[in-house]
Amino acid sequence: MENCSGTLACPYNLTEEELKRGLDNYGSLKLIFSVVLAVMMILVMFSLGCTMDIKKLRSHIRRPWGIAVGLLCQYGLMPLIAYLLAISFSLPPVQAVTVLIMGCSPGGTFSNLFTYWADGDIDLSISMTTCSSITAVGMMPLCLYLYTRSWDFGQTLTVPYHTIGITLLSLLVPVAFGIFVNFKWPKQSKIILRVGSTVGVLLLVVVVVAGGILIKGSWNVDSPLLLISFTFPLMGHVFGFLLALLAHQPWKRCRTISIETGTQNIQLCSAMLQLSFNSEQMAQVFTFPLSYGLFQVLNAFFIISVHQTYKRLCKKKPEEKDLDCNEVSELKETATGSEATSFLERDEEASVNL
Repeated sequence: MENCSGTLACPYNLTEEELKRGLDNYGSLKLIFSVVLAVMMILVMFSLGCTMDIKKLRSHIRRPWGIAVGLLCQYGLMPLIAYLLAISFSLPPVQAVTVLIMGCSPGGTFSNLFTYWADGDIDLSISMTTCSSITAVGMMPLCLYLYTRSWDFGQTLTVPYHTIGITLLSLLVPVAFGIFVNFKWPKQSKIILRVGSTVGVLLLVVVVVAGGILIKGSWNVDSPLLLISFTFPLMGHVFGFLLALLAHQPWKRCRTISIETGTQNIQLCSAMLQLSFNSEQMAQVFTFPLSYGLFQVLNAFFIISVHQTYKRLCKKKPEEKDLDCNEVSELKETATGSEATSFLERDEEASVNL
């Protein structure tokens, strides 16, 4: 039984006409959101492509340890957290499956912009987003099959493969153009990066404001789902960081994996809900992707603010007074990597001489 009050906030107290009108309004607002997010995605990914280094990208592909840890967080941690949250809040089947769909979704492209602001590894971030979107073709159905068996849902969930394809195209094509521009015109690419990051900030502000208005004016407000939409991305960030730390990843990669883990593909989750649920079921959960998207942006802003504040307040060492703490640590990581590379090269030369 649904625990609904006697107000119109409960979908079961709505008339069929009110229910249809609300979903129609949601469809129109979703179209506006989709256009805004598409424009933001293209501009941001094109500008971030201008920062990518081919050598670093190849190193991530040849030694995909960071990508492997990210995929473990994406399809190991997030579905498990979603399942535990659904159990803890005793959600009804429709709402529980909605939370699981969000947890089983691949990483979102917002994470690439957040990684840039958090001084993370852009090459690893884009690689993780690409790999998680590709593996979503098989991992989403598998995870949903394993976790939804706890509820008598009685419906077939439809994975929107076309949305996954569109996500990959909107990710890879702008990034490829950005890499080409950075290779041909490195000076102009820096200007493009500044413009793209500024436009990304403005569009994110628009999304946050619009999302807040939509959630506030929504006629379907469910406190457990709102609480989950706040805690879920935050838990993804925290546990993703801890798992990366346990895997002995550098701090820069830990930040990247943390942001990637808590940032989900909202458009893919919304598309799957529309394909799998009827109007009455959608009335219970259609605001959850919006609230999750809003809170994941706010949580990411909090993480970025803490990191940037730490950078400014970090005490500088006397012998390295011209460098901040993060730059010093990155130089040490680079030096360590160079020593390991030179050692391997000497070892290869020795083997050849023998």
